[in-house]
Amino acid sequence: MDNSLDISARVDRYRRVFGQASPDLLARAPGRINLIGEHTDYHDGLVLPIAMSSSLYVLAGGRGQNDLTVHSTAIGETVDFSAQDPGGPDDYTDLPDWSRYVRGVAALLRHNGIALRGGWLLIDSDIPVGGGVSSSAALEIGSALALLALSVASMDPVTLALLARQAEHEYAGSPCGIMDQFICLLGKADHALLLDCRSQAFRHVPLPHEQVELIVMDTGVRHAIGGGEYALRQQQGLDGLTILQASDPGIGALRDVSLERLFAHQQRMDAVIFRRCRHVISEIQRTDEAATALKAGDWAAFGRLMNASHASLRDDYEVSCAELDELVELAVQTPGVYGARMTGGGFGGCAIAMARKNTLPALRQTVTEKYDKRYANTAAVYTTQADFGANVYPLRKVQ
Repeated sequence: MDNSLDISARVDRYRRVFGQASPDLLARAPGRINLIGEHTDYHDGLVLPIAMSSSLYVLAGGRGQNDLTVHSTAIGETVDFSAQDPGGPDDYTDLPDWSRYVRGVAALLRHNGIALRGGWLLIDSDIPVGGGVSSSAALEIGSALALLALSVASMDPVTLALLARQAEHEYAGSPCGIMDQFICLLGKADHALLLDCRSQAFRHVPLPHEQVELIVMDTGVRHAIGGGEYALRQQQGLDGLTILQASDPGIGALRDVSLERLFAHQQRMDAVIFRRCRHVISEIQRTDEAATALKAGDWAAFGRLMNASHASLRDDYEVSCAELDELVELAVQTPGVYGARMTGGGFGGCAIAMARKNTLPALRQTVTEKYDKRYANTAAVYTTQADFGANVYPLRKVQ
């Protein structure tokens, strides 16, 4: 078992919260960093994420009744609901928002024929919540794997990823694509995942941590991905798609449109709609080129594509913020950094830089001297690496 899981401390926490004996199992679900391919997944595009080393953990123990009791150590809250009838999206309106993700996957597992058993679930995480590194998908996948293991059941990774995305749509109100749930389950150490969000085909692309380091820069500015701006950007892209489809009904998504075709229809579009479409179409192209550069170990080319991606997200998609822009600018000015960009839905959260090994101290010093004195939230700067996807560790036999 991975020694970094800190099993004993988490088991002690479980015992204190629930007053119960040791849990039966521990499910681990990683956060994710999207290296490039932002806001393309819900337009059938390409994405290139990694499963990061920061993870969410769910310790679970079975119980005789059909009740599920779930505690979040990050929030300090406990919720109860029925394993046999977790309720619909509009039920339990008095429960906190974070529990909707857990109830959502429980309800959809039941809908798919899984006879869920009751139990106690303790959620403990070192993934920054709202940091653009997909804490929500980790919560969904970690909870689902724990519930399945408690119920002595299983589900193939792709089916489970789609179920978790459905839970986020219906229970959390976030119209996300499939990237976060797929990388959470299908991550591979020292590899990125090139995912075609239309066909759901994927392949792992080597990203050896011995040759390059990935540096996360967390603004401390938190977003709510279920908020209106995310949905608005999605709708603006669809509005542009409708205009393009009027001249070619064969276009199924922005994925099918070249930049040349987009520019040919520019005069028929509102300027904002045009820019939104330009980001999506150019970002899909950048992601394809980035996967090729990554496979070749051409870090400089990959870095240039990261820089171009951030400029597009800032200017065309308008999902960056002053803090993200500042961190990216400081990163690209630091010797040893190949490129940097915001990552995640935007409006706060994290930026990611690709750099030569041992660049972290210089970048951290630059951020401390030039960023932390300007903004209310000091930035956390740390390295991560491509890690393996979600899994379950049995702690004792589930009866």
